[in-house]
Amino acid sequence: MKDTFNRRNFIVKGAQACIGTCALMAFNSRLSMGNSFKMFSVDEPIDPKKLNYCGYKCPTDCKFLNGSVNNNIELKKEAYELWKIKERFGVEFDPEKIFCFGCKTADKPEGIVLKNCTVRSCSIEKGYDCCIECKELSDCQKELWERFPDFKKYVIEIQGKYLAGQKSS
Repeated sequence: MKDTFNRRNFIVKGAQACIGTCALMAFNSRLSMGNSFKMFSVDEPIDPKKLNYCGYKCPTDCKFLNGSVNNNIELKKEAYELWKIKERFGVEFDPEKIFCFGCKTADKPEGIVLKNCTVRSCSIEKGYDCCIECKELSDCQKELWERFPDFKKYVIEIQGKYLAGQKSS
């Protein structure tokens, strides 16, 4: 009977340790990933042409992009709600008008978000591939930066890496 209890105790303790370890690893990986907008390794050279105008790199699982490319109304609706398009732009959901093919896709129409992106329009107006090329970035007060100040800090960080790479070239 003592062997059974020890085996059972071992299995229970082992399962608890496994669950605890898995939870700790999952939590730790979320911490180490930081914000979802961090997209570069330390050694990776930064190319403004490969970034959106704001310095973001659209993820492959973007609901808005996938919903638009595949004309998936459900994904478009989820993106519409997630991006708070009604609150921000006063536009009711219409699957024909709610879409995004990415901000540098010249052969596709511009959706409501792109038409209203002040960072994008500023970068285009100044002739930049990305706002990391702009010397006024740190003082910029565009709506995107007001809504996502941590993202702005990250973009300024990428700008520093980009400019350092320019000097060493």
